[in-house]
Amino acid sequence: MLSLESTLGQLVTANPALAGELERLHLDYCCGGQDTLLDACIAKGLDPSEVVELLENLAPAVAAEPEGWTTMGPTELVDHLVTTHHRYLWHEMPRVSALVDKIVGVHGGRHPELVEIARCWAEIRADLEPHLVKEEQVLFPLIRQLASSTAPQDFHCGTLASPISVMLQEHDAVGDLLAELRTRTDGYRPPADGCASYQACFAAMAELEADTHLHIHKENNLLFPVVLALDSRRTSVRR
Repeated sequence: MLSLESTLGQLVTANPALAGELERLHLDYCCGGQDTLLDACIAKGLDPSEVVELLENLAPAVAAEPEGWTTMGPTELVDHLVTTHHRYLWHEMPRVSALVDKIVGVHGGRHPELVEIARCWAEIRADLEPHLVKEEQVLFPLIRQLASSTAPQDFHCGTLASPISVMLQEHDAVGDLLAELRTRTDGYRPPADGCASYQACFAAMAELEADTHLHIHKENNLLFPVVLALDSRRTSVRR
């Protein structure tokens, strides 16, 4: 039985396949993963009882063995994030940019809305690339160091709360940009005269949005709370 008091993040961690339905309902389980299902439904003007019924009917059809990332420790989860989501973004972002450039060049005259779509996509990429670098080169190595040691750690940033706070703010910013991109592309629906490249571009954007939402969920709602709790305990011991 699904509880209206469960957070959106808890629902996806317990049954990751529900992420797709929450996406369809525009219920933000990544940056808004701490919101309860009840509060999220009210905020979106959805009937909570109808949403619970929908998810309960869907859950048996999509239920499977829990995915490995739901029970990973910090080091394993960091490695998973890099090899799964970071690698995906590094591969896909240049491809999407090339598709955007192509459709703007071919269709921009008939579809002036592409100018703002291209601008929004460029901002998303400009936000994500340095964000990934900071995680891979700074935060994630510190998390590995923290998780592998039993002794109190002296980090140059004091505690990991500070860099994690920055990552959370950047997650919110890219989440807002992705929401804007979805609106400007009419839910990633290409126009009737859209060519194969137009369709491929919007499909790639939709896939990247869904993957990034799951990516942020794993960090915001699984990795960061565990790391902050571990860091807090180590800080207390040092004092």
